[in-house]
Amino acid sequence: MDGAQDAGARQGQVQVHFVTNSADIELPEEKRQLLVPTSVRRYGLSQILNSESMLDTSSPIPFDFLINGTFLRTTLEEYLTANGLSSETTINLQYVRSLIPPLFEASFEHDDWVSCVDVLSSESPAGAWHPTIDLSGQERILSGSYDGLLRVWNKSGQVVGTSPGSSLGGHTSSIKAAKFISPTQIASSSLDRTIRIWKYAESEDKFSAELKPTLELYGHRGAVDSLAVHSPTSRILSASSDGTIGIWATSKAAGPAAPSGLISSGPTAKRRKITTSTSTPQRGALSLISAHSAPATAVIFHPDDPTVAYSTSLDHTVRTLDLETSSVVDTRTTSHPLLSLTSMPSISSSHILAAGTSARHITLLDPRVSSGATAIMTLRGHTNKIASLAPDPDSTWGLVSGSHDGTCRVWDLRSTRQGTRDEGGGVVGESVYVIERESKTGEKRSVGGEGIKVLGVAWDKDCGIVSAGEDKRVQINRGKGVTRADERS
Repeated sequence: MDGAQDAGARQGQVQVHFVTNSADIELPEEKRQLLVPTSVRRYGLSQILNSESMLDTSSPIPFDFLINGTFLRTTLEEYLTANGLSSETTINLQYVRSLIPPLFEASFEHDDWVSCVDVLSSESPAGAWHPTIDLSGQERILSGSYDGLLRVWNKSGQVVGTSPGSSLGGHTSSIKAAKFISPTQIASSSLDRTIRIWKYAESEDKFSAELKPTLELYGHRGAVDSLAVHSPTSRILSASSDGTIGIWATSKAAGPAAPSGLISSGPTAKRRKITTSTSTPQRGALSLISAHSAPATAVIFHPDDPTVAYSTSLDHTVRTLDLETSSVVDTRTTSHPLLSLTSMPSISSSHILAAGTSARHITLLDPRVSSGATAIMTLRGHTNKIASLAPDPDSTWGLVSGSHDGTCRVWDLRSTRQGTRDEGGGVVGESVYVIERESKTGEKRSVGGEGIKVLGVAWDKDCGIVSAGEDKRVQINRGKGVTRADERS
């Protein structure tokens, strides 16, 4: 370390104050202030911290460093220059253990493209809504496929249950979205313009299960591309290519009659009349909100208020919806068609929204009506459109995106830089990890992701990052604490 300080004398030095939230790696008070070279980067700072005169670690611990809540990705000198600070400034450096990469764990092969995934665990929404049901060791992964079938898997890659085909009450076209409502109930939607509710029941030995259709929901005049569920209120939201957002009841008793014109017409009506041998009850929507002027692509419930929802569309907008009055109460217009949506916790407000675009980036928005700026950050790195988003269940900073470029990217909102002129300036986030499709290991991935497009992604505390793709596989990657190094104790 003396050598590093001598080099610093020649190259310029700056006073740093080392702090951490992790008690097991905290420096004694007298060692926290230090003069370091301004030319040093993360690796050099990590070496200094691990040295004999500092932490004196038996084996080196890789560290990351944050200044004012943002990861240091340059030299200290470049940071000082970019922020208009002199070398006489004392920099508060928060050090955290380096993030853990999400490693490949397994993949489950299907007969056709896999469009969507969801997870049932004690930590997932459906599990948390029903805490009296013990799901420890019984985690399940739900997949929806272009072959029109739902499959429920255990973590070992065994199919526990498969939905019946169209002749027995199943979808008559490709499935686009599927969610666990509870440990015993599933919702799915399809290109056939319908939503179906399923009863899910496992055998006593947990090695097999039955998926039985209990309700068919009609109302949309286009494909139903996205679903959101809220078990405590028995409500489902849907986003359709007809531009509307649907509100539905999960029970037969609470739903109005299905519109007869939609049951007896449409692209699959003839096939349904000829082949269906079941009599599943049919119901209509509680309400259909004409929210968008182009296909609606995604819809989610407000994370804290089930009477409010958000939706995105190819019309470039994010709409805030009042579900009690079935009205649009706020519109945020962006520069590009929007394809996917999720919410994340926020330091400054209850939550922020992340919207995936057709222009290869993710736009972060503050949905509060009082918020003036449309975008608060842009996440860049993908080389094709962003089809799916999911927040890190273990952190307030993390996000995963699935893209048609054939990758999932993990983002930490503290990993930022100033945008270039070509990027339109502003704050730009960069991914901390790129997850490739394991099915193409050793092969060069095309920029557009042909053959391996990621179509859906979910992030669960117990199961990890679960993604669905054009390669006909569900892939699982795990990395405990991928974006929450600062929260360890």
